[in-house]
Amino acid sequence: MSISPNVPSSNVPSPQESYHYDHPGTPRWIAVLFVVLFAGLAVLAYVGHNQQLRLEQDLAHQQDQSRVMSAQLEQANSRLADLKGHVEVSEERLHLTQSELAQARSRAESIRKDQVASDQKLTAQLSEVKQESEAKIGAVATDVTGAKKDIESTKTDLEATKSKLDRATGDMGVMSGLIAHNRDDLEELRRRGDRNYYEFKLDKGKTPQRIGPVQMTLNKTDQKKGKYTLTVLADDRSIEKKDKTAGEPVQFYMKGASRMAPYEIVVFDVGKNQASGYLSTPKDAGGAAPAAAPAATANKPPA
Repeated sequence: MSISPNVPSSNVPSPQESYHYDHPGTPRWIAVLFVVLFAGLAVLAYVGHNQQLRLEQDLAHQQDQSRVMSAQLEQANSRLADLKGHVEVSEERLHLTQSELAQARSRAESIRKDQVASDQKLTAQLSEVKQESEAKIGAVATDVTGAKKDIESTKTDLEATKSKLDRATGDMGVMSGLIAHNRDDLEELRRRGDRNYYEFKLDKGKTPQRIGPVQMTLNKTDQKKGKYTLTVLADDRSIEKKDKTAGEPVQFYMKGASRMAPYEIVVFDVGKNQASGYLSTPKDAGGAAPAAAPAATANKPPA
């Protein structure tokens, strides 16, 4: 029995099987390994490049700092050289002035000794002056104590005198100034200096007597009742003050006088044929006209 050539035998391989047998395939893990290796090499190259750039920048910065420090070192060396020169000059000058320094120390010591002696002398003088001052202060204190007592006594007298002075309404209805009741009170009024005061002693008669800026005539007296009557001649006028009482302010006006500051007559003693007291005038009334008074008249200007 013959075999047909179109029927393949079981021992002969097919073309497809013959291809796979002659050319076997490459494993995939090898390809992946190559890719990973290439990627790692790329990363290492990038990192190395960056580090190289940083190193170059750091090197350049350090070189700049090195140049700056070199310049500063040169300046310091120059200053050190200048300082060394000054020190050498100072040493030379110091050597030259050693003798002068010794002389100056000697003079200073001499001056110190003189100053100590002067201070001791001054201390002794101050002690003497202090003792003298204490003695004088003690004496002055004693005098001041005595003067203080005198002042207190005078103050007491003034207070007593002041208590005697009072005011009263005059015969023209105007409140008078302070009224004196005797010569001591009148002296106190003069010391105050508020008005002009003219002391008088009038004798009974027809002849006018000059009292300050006016003339007055004593017409009548009543010693028992302490009353009197007088006439005042002023500004070519005759003003009669009738039956007035001792201590009463007798008021009148002259030309130019303020209505609140009249002239005042105060009689503080009425005798048988005599009356004594004073005339009070405002400060702006002027002084008395010079005129001779009769023999029995006592006319005092203001103190």
